[in-house]
Amino acid sequence: MYSDVSLFIDGSWGPAAGGRTIDVVNPATGDKIGTVPHAALSDLDRALEAADKGFKVWRKISAYDRSKVMRKAADILRERADNIARLLTMEQGKPFAEAKGEVLAGADVIDWFAEEARRAYGRVIPARAEGVYQLVIKEPVGPVAAFTPWNFPINQVVRKLSAALAAGCSIIVKAPEETPASPAELIRAFADAGVPAGTINLVYGIPSEISEYLIPHPVIRKMSFTGSTVVGKQLAALAGAHMKRVTMELGGHAPAIVFDDADVDLASRMLAGAKYRNAGQVCVSPTRMLVQEKVYEQFVEGFVAYTKKLKVGDGLESGTTMGPLANPRRITAMETFIGDAQQKGATVRTGGNRIGNKGNFFEPTVLTDIPMEARVLHEEPFGPLALISPFRSLDDVVTEANRLPFGLASYAFTRSAKTANAIASSVEAGMMTINHMGLALPEVPFGGIKDSGYGSEGGSEAIEAYLNTKFVTQAGL
Repeated sequence: MYSDVSLFIDGSWGPAAGGRTIDVVNPATGDKIGTVPHAALSDLDRALEAADKGFKVWRKISAYDRSKVMRKAADILRERADNIARLLTMEQGKPFAEAKGEVLAGADVIDWFAEEARRAYGRVIPARAEGVYQLVIKEPVGPVAAFTPWNFPINQVVRKLSAALAAGCSIIVKAPEETPASPAELIRAFADAGVPAGTINLVYGIPSEISEYLIPHPVIRKMSFTGSTVVGKQLAALAGAHMKRVTMELGGHAPAIVFDDADVDLASRMLAGAKYRNAGQVCVSPTRMLVQEKVYEQFVEGFVAYTKKLKVGDGLESGTTMGPLANPRRITAMETFIGDAQQKGATVRTGGNRIGNKGNFFEPTVLTDIPMEARVLHEEPFGPLALISPFRSLDDVVTEANRLPFGLASYAFTRSAKTANAIASSVEAGMMTINHMGLALPEVPFGGIKDSGYGSEGGSEAIEAYLNTKFVTQAGL
């Protein structure tokens, strides 16, 4: 079921120069299931040459025809969803239903940007003098370098890839080595749909080596990165030194605020479901549950009850609702965070331990009574670890929500329109969803502020980062 993965350069699949490979491991078993090529510098040079050539071809194809090719790719992706989802689960661990949902959502993203390709409008500006016209024209920025993580191997690639293609750009995707097969199949869908050779290129290898080579290269005109804040700042600095356009989708530590007038049972179920999706390895995961004192214990009881009902197991096994963590590093991180918090006085309401000694399984965990000096209240947990704390007033919870340098996602539950308006305007985040889970749809903006990055990877805003604005004015002779 799982075959070795290849590079995709200039329309052809193949190994890396020199034949160097990296092992791919199933996080549910710890077993090697395949290999992925480790790109050499000569491979990157070939990809750059191909992207330069592909851009010159793709940009000349009309937006109408680009849209048709993209829609065909989306249809192919849907047809292959079951097979791609199995690969995704095998290499990343999430339950099959979540994996298939990610693939199908990826097809929806492609469709959205296929339509945006036909609507990247310029405008006419009324002139001050007779016989003068003033035009604003949108042009593709050029070849793009995209760097994506392992937690959503399809989702994180498809947003960058689709926006670039819609704008008329070519792209080099540096996909994750830990989860290489599913993004490769995404790109295969585009290739089979008829995207010209060189327009899309796929490489794998040591992330720092590839980014340090591609970003400064004169062929690359824009860079998009999804990952940690620490690495993001380094890459943004490198891009800035070479005046490259940048989109950054970085870490978060999302506050989830529950007021005492909310439907507390609904809030506990919805937030717990969102918390343990993909074993908590989600940049927009609600991590800090801030609950008003009057309903605090009711919320904790509901949240813990939901947590205890989760079935942890292999994502391909029937009934599994939470899979393994993607790699052993996350096990170590969970144990470190929990140990530090307990030592400082936190209470483990449920979970807290690794499950077995084969695979990267970890109990979904709830912590309460967490002291402010605990590391987990300052660093993104990125795992199945929920933190629940009480608050007294609106002012108190706004202060806590805005305390950290992150500003990606935020959540709130209240029946009061006044409170909803107040919290929406006060919390410093790029996204807020109130009384439901409404983030990450193709048609809505997706991005953060502060140390969580800048730019959007969703909605009509997303394509702008891949377009240059050119002003043309002419007077009649």
